[in-house]
Amino acid sequence: MDKPKLVILTGAGISAESGIRTFRDSDGLWEGHDVYDVASPRGWAKDPELVLGFYNMRRRDAANAQPNAAHTGLAALEKDFDVDIITQNIDDLHERGGSTKVLHLHGEIFTMRSVKNSTAIFEIRGDIQLGDLAPDGGQLRPHIVWFEEPVPMIETAAEIAAMANIFVVIGTSLVVYPAAGLLSCAPQHIPKFIIDKKIPATGQVPNLTAIEATASAGVEMLKTMLRDHL
Repeated sequence: MDKPKLVILTGAGISAESGIRTFRDSDGLWEGHDVYDVASPRGWAKDPELVLGFYNMRRRDAANAQPNAAHTGLAALEKDFDVDIITQNIDDLHERGGSTKVLHLHGEIFTMRSVKNSTAIFEIRGDIQLGDLAPDGGQLRPHIVWFEEPVPMIETAAEIAAMANIFVVIGTSLVVYPAAGLLSCAPQHIPKFIIDKKIPATGQVPNLTAIEATASAGVEMLKTMLRDHL
């Protein structure tokens, strides 16, 4: 018998317990920077060295972080479910936690690409410096989807969401589009769960169960609730 398809959308809240800072503080700044200065094509054009330095720090943070119980808990669900994770996060904690099918909507911190060709992608574990060039002669930049850039993987993510038998949202504010729209791509009639320390506004979503808890505690509760759907 085929396993039920469990699709999980994750955001910054799932990595917070691993010590990775959520996207921005309450004052709207990210590590003291306006987000548009470090995460937009405008910021890149204005000061590429600042942007590279900012993401070099993010890469070090991600390398030093360890998967938490929420990451490993989701990986354990693969025993009983066909699990697809769609993440807004750029870290690799889902993969290191054991999940085998992870789609990164907003890019990955351990990859870089040429400014001349968005499909010329390379692995990077150290720092990217101004003057580091791809084979095509283009400056290398983080392979990250910045504000005001298209989200190339959103159509694939929407297709995955539409095939879900169960849909789960963990640790995301549901305000960053197009990712936030994936909840409405899931079939209306299926069970849905949302896990967050503070449940965001979701509008009129049918069959939605809210679990107000940290990601790790919420995933543990979710695992118990999902037994009813096997």
